[in-house]
Amino acid sequence: MTLKRWCGIVFAALLGVSSSRAEDKKPEIDPYDQSKIALEVEPPADFKGKKIVLVAGRASHGPGDHEFFAGTVILANLLKQTPGVWPVIARDGWPKNEKIFEGADSLLFYMDGRGGHPVVQKDAMGDRMDRIQKLMDKGVGWVNLHYAVDYEIKDGKRVLGWMGGYYEPGYSINPHWDAEVRSLPTHPITSGVKPFVLRDEWYYNMRFQPEMKNVTPILTALPPDNTRGTEAAKMNKGRPEHMAWAYDRADGGRGFGFTGGHFHRNWGDENFRRLVVNAILWSAKIDVPKEGAKVDFDPADLNKNLDRKGKAEFKPILPPEKKEPAGK
Repeated sequence: MTLKRWCGIVFAALLGVSSSRAEDKKPEIDPYDQSKIALEVEPPADFKGKKIVLVAGRASHGPGDHEFFAGTVILANLLKQTPGVWPVIARDGWPKNEKIFEGADSLLFYMDGRGGHPVVQKDAMGDRMDRIQKLMDKGVGWVNLHYAVDYEIKDGKRVLGWMGGYYEPGYSINPHWDAEVRSLPTHPITSGVKPFVLRDEWYYNMRFQPEMKNVTPILTALPPDNTRGTEAAKMNKGRPEHMAWAYDRADGGRGFGFTGGHFHRNWGDENFRRLVVNAILWSAKIDVPKEGAKVDFDPADLNKNLDRKGKAEFKPILPPEKKEPAGK
């Protein structure tokens, strides 16, 4: 056998192995297939529980970041584990039929914010914030996750009355860092949640109500001082910062702001999931169990309902390693 022929046989064999391995990686379920998710489905006429509307934003950032739709589906499935809760999913930043907001006990928005925030836009029906204000006046809960807490100052002043705090451009800051949550306050939202360490794009130096009136910090950690990228943040070196908070509104409603949620993989962390689900239930005035909400989860679900925005890893994603907080 000639050397040329022998090399050809070896190359063909290696190609076959490579093709076989590539085939092995092909997912059985299309991770980008979002067509099976029921959207804007009202509860049955005889439903006596709580309706919670979850609005996911449009595709944003790269694969695994800002997976708003997939994350919202995960939250809806987690909420279904609490009896008497009917989660309703809307997508692309705003419901196709705005009547879905009627009768809601809480509204959640997980999407891009600031000037492009779907909530602050005007449409054929007028100013969306004016319409939301009518719901807030009725005591409907208000929850914003990650980028959705970011508002221009002109809009943020109104959001202060809904959520007690917001990300103010030029004042707040949004770095990636490992938040070491050493302790948690006594509050229904923290039921069953243990101290944890988790890397995310945790915003901080938020604009809160004066003197934190009716605002309860929920997640607090000490960020590295080299992440304090705004002049306002630099003035508070060494200060623990709040990344999530609860707000008891004067109208009897409840608001919750949560700055995490940049990395989709973090839904694999049980404490992360439970805290957010507890907060959604609390915002809808549902009694949170002492042990916290049930948040059973299959890590393989992290690879379902993703936005089609680039190459993804189709192996089941395991929850992030849980680090022991310092001093424990």
